[in-house]
Amino acid sequence: MTLKRPRRKGIFKKRYLLGLSLLGYLLFAHSCMTMRSSTKETAHYFKSEGMVYIDSTVHINNRDIHYIQTGKKDGPTLVLIHGSPGAWSAWEAYMSEERFLENYRIIAPDRPGFGFSNFRKSLNLSDQASLLNNFLKGLSNGKPVTLVGHSYGGPLIAKMALDHPSGYDNLVILAGVLDPGVEKKEGWRKPLTWFPLKYMVPGALKPSNDELWMLKQDLMDLQPQLRHLKQRVVIIHGTDDQLVPYSNVAFMEREFVNAASLEVTTLENERHFIVWERESLVKEKILELLQSNE
Repeated sequence: MTLKRPRRKGIFKKRYLLGLSLLGYLLFAHSCMTMRSSTKETAHYFKSEGMVYIDSTVHINNRDIHYIQTGKKDGPTLVLIHGSPGAWSAWEAYMSEERFLENYRIIAPDRPGFGFSNFRKSLNLSDQASLLNNFLKGLSNGKPVTLVGHSYGGPLIAKMALDHPSGYDNLVILAGVLDPGVEKKEGWRKPLTWFPLKYMVPGALKPSNDELWMLKQDLMDLQPQLRHLKQRVVIIHGTDDQLVPYSNVAFMEREFVNAASLEVTTLENERHFIVWERESLVKEKILELLQSNE
């Protein structure tokens, strides 16, 4: 009997170490890859730019929407919606752009599940649109509103405009994923939405995985509504986009038949991250659209 005791101790030790390792990984998963700026980092950025800004959170329907606001409080509004994963900080260079700041109010929220908007608690496309519409209604200043969406933000702003057509004047879709026909149903994502595996997915990748798993069905539900889109639409997309195929552009051209106007800018040999890699061009196109409203 005495010969077996060390073995039990060895087994217990291994289990103990395994438990500690698992706990350590879970702490790591929740703390790393948040893709968000702390309050201190945000303050440092805007101070270095010599800018006044608003850093606030609105509580709506038992959810929080955190956002940053810059620019002219009583000016037409430019709303910047990030992709997946992401946070408001994806738009830092746009929120500090002097040509925007002089005449426009700029609002960049953390989408539901990201940043400081109930981090890691995801929602489908329709629920996100409803929440963001209510959020923007509460901030309305009675001036025209332009929605800009990158990647996942593309179908999201389309859904927002369809659900609240009188609330928005223009849409700018940057590398937007709208076509359900080319959106892959990646089966490996589903198990990562289950307990306990979902707790193993690090940081902002967890809500990103959740919403991307739901996206194909969300786009199928959205497609019949797209013909009712009435706003002016600008599309900017790179031909070498490996994450969101350029064929999405042809799909949007077919579906946006009742848009007030439709302008497409094709960027040859450009990839998915045109928000940053073609920042100057994107800013120019947004500014042209804003100024055409005046």
